[in-house]
Amino acid sequence: MAVGVFDSGLGGLTVLDAAAKRLPDVPFVYFGDNAHAPYGVRTSDDIYNLTTAAVERMWDAGCDLVILACNTASAAALRRMQESWIPADKRVLGVFVPLIEALTERKWGDNSPPREVAVKHVALFATPATVASRAFQRELAFRAIGVDVEAQACGGLVDAIEDGDMILAEALVRSHVDALKRKMPDPQAAILGCTHYPLMQEAFQEALGADVTVYSQADLVAQSLADYLQRHPKMIGEGRDEMFLTTGDPRKVSTQATQILRRKVEFQNA
Repeated sequence: MAVGVFDSGLGGLTVLDAAAKRLPDVPFVYFGDNAHAPYGVRTSDDIYNLTTAAVERMWDAGCDLVILACNTASAAALRRMQESWIPADKRVLGVFVPLIEALTERKWGDNSPPREVAVKHVALFATPATVASRAFQRELAFRAIGVDVEAQACGGLVDAIEDGDMILAEALVRSHVDALKRKMPDPQAAILGCTHYPLMQEAFQEALGADVTVYSQADLVAQSLADYLQRHPKMIGEGRDEMFLTTGDPRKVSTQATQILRRKVEFQNA
């Protein structure tokens, strides 16, 4: 019954936590590629090769459905994977779709022409690779017109979060928000386009101001996953055990993950 959740590091734990709360009877296999994090500064080929290796490992663990809870992997690798690599009996889903559904207030299956939506000025905070891919803007353009997206590459933020240096992480959030506001002084909404960033959501909200709607992916992806499994129950794989896998140091990663989830988590070598 297992579903896989993949991330370059620990950020995907925000998605895992939300999904596990919404789907308590589904065991999840989490794969953190901590040895190669962050992905945001890697090439597209690097990201593709690392992501496919991780997904294959989760298939081996009994996950027919894998969520790429890594925006960088979703942006740089998912389309290529779906076009030429994923077998017919498996599914790999990204994290952009639920976000765009929420922002545009229309379901992904709605294939009517793009139309105007309420939000006109959107700030996108993401890794350098996600920003460079323009994947978010491309997918949004299929659904909405007249939306001005200003992207801010948040260099260093994932590293600070992975290292547990929240003082540095908060300083980086303020710096990146200031840089964004110099380009877009009055955003109506902000997208936290990396699953690490919800761990800093309060800092983003404080820096942006109370009048800016901050969209965080964890709950949106969890709801979308629940809806998907209701429509496609056969995609729940054969695995029956919760499992946490890492390419990094299992002891170190376990300690960090336990702090993030506020429950005991034990990673093992992938």
